[in-house]
Amino acid sequence: MKALVKIATIALLLLSAASFLSAQSQARGPKIHKATNAASPRLQLPSMPHFRCENFTIASGLPDNHVFNVLVDGDRIWVATENGLGLYENGKWKTYNTKDGLAHRAVLSLALDKRTGDVWAGTMGGLSRISGGRIDTFTQLNSGLSNDVVYGVSVEGENVWIATAAGGCKLDLRTNQWTLFNERNTPMFEIWVYGVSATSTKVYYAVWGSGILEYDQQKKTWDKYDDPDGETEMVLFKDQGLIHEITTSVSYLEKDKILWVATYFGDSRYDGRHWRNFLTKDSGLPSNFTNVVKGVDANHAWFGTDKGLAYYDGVNWAVYRPSLIGGKPEMTIRDRDGNLTPVEVATAPAHNYILGIDFQGSDIWVATAKGLSHGIHQP
Repeated sequence: MKALVKIATIALLLLSAASFLSAQSQARGPKIHKATNAASPRLQLPSMPHFRCENFTIASGLPDNHVFNVLVDGDRIWVATENGLGLYENGKWKTYNTKDGLAHRAVLSLALDKRTGDVWAGTMGGLSRISGGRIDTFTQLNSGLSNDVVYGVSVEGENVWIATAAGGCKLDLRTNQWTLFNERNTPMFEIWVYGVSATSTKVYYAVWGSGILEYDQQKKTWDKYDDPDGETEMVLFKDQGLIHEITTSVSYLEKDKILWVATYFGDSRYDGRHWRNFLTKDSGLPSNFTNVVKGVDANHAWFGTDKGLAYYDGVNWAVYRPSLIGGKPEMTIRDRDGNLTPVEVATAPAHNYILGIDFQGSDIWVATAKGLSHGIHQP
């Protein structure tokens, strides 16, 4: 009986929330204007980045078309794929696989140690370090790794912070000591940790079903950001808190003290006091289903969704993708008033399903479900 009452209560809350949000949208929602082309005299288009996309597939030398992540390392590009770790350098591809010492052929995450130049690769079978051509692998059997499925990795100083399918952990490179983080010593309820962003002051974990965990490096204490009402897993009111507990990616900008969060139900920005949430109905997101977020600064961020790549400049939005119908390259700009303007482009990312993002100067590299894309910035 208590379970039925709880279910009914949650249903009522969801219905109330939907009614509220619908009313808010109707009351405040801007009228959408779709210009016929980018040169429409009725609109002054915001200045948004334009790219010429160069796409890579197996035919180009990519180890596999399913690309989970991408890492820029100066002039070298590391690519995490379903069938090995790719390295693109001087116009040529090299592939590392299990025969080279890689923990598993399916590589999920990448991080660069800027002090040493080492590359850390999280895989479906452990964590690997690529250092000067040598590959060392860490698993549950030979180290203190929480779990062999490594969804995320972040290097901060002499520490490697890791997100796995059974909690988080940290490797101290100076002492070679491991520290585990799970439901027994942190506020997480679930232990599926999908992402990590580590800095010298704060470390953030994106935990599936447990929101965001924050570790204060100086105080050595944990805090948690999740559903404000503790019942429905999502916010009931606009900008009430973290938009949803099913978090997938996190990007913390230490200089700006800004946290960007991706979930499968929208995205959030947190400045330490106030939350700002983004949904397709009140922003330029092409989809609420977001796999990755990459912050640039306090007001600029990139979002990788299942329906394209989105850029936010603090006011306006741009979306880059092959058309959902027909696959023709398209770019769309949404201004502060909600006016949508299609921009004619000749190229687009390799696929709509975006899984990874990194920057190379003004260029952008994008990991997709069907290839790797290099967005070459156009002046």
